[in-house]
Amino acid sequence: QVQLVESGGGLVQAGGSLRLSCTATGSIFSIGAMAWYRQAPGKERELVAHITSDGSTNYADSVKGRFTISRDNTKNTVYLQMNSLKPEDTAVYYCNADITHYSGAANDRGAYWGQGTLVTVSS
Repeated sequence: QVQLVESGGGLVQAGGSLRLSCTATGSIFSIGAMAWYRQAPGKERELVAHITSDGSTNYADSVKGRFTISRDNTKNTVYLQMNSLKPEDTAVYYCNADITHYSGAANDRGAYWGQGTLVTVSS
């Protein structure tokens, strides 16, 4: 059983910083790309940042220059460092990972989601 466990959300004032972490656990063979998504009230889920297995990154225009995605492959963990936070960053943040895991006689590959962590930025 593969799970993604998130932490680091909370309440912060505008201009402040938070660091989100997401760790994959279970019988993991390998992890490909990892990403952070967010969903604000009344809006669709959107891609915030994406990182490949070798470290190439992409960001949504709304967060570029303020957020940094990184990963530690030895810990099966992806991070999102969020600086200069704005009220419009308020959302539930979800991590996502392309994971190949052991499953009986064969391995399975699929996209897995974290449980979500709430980030609230006050003005």
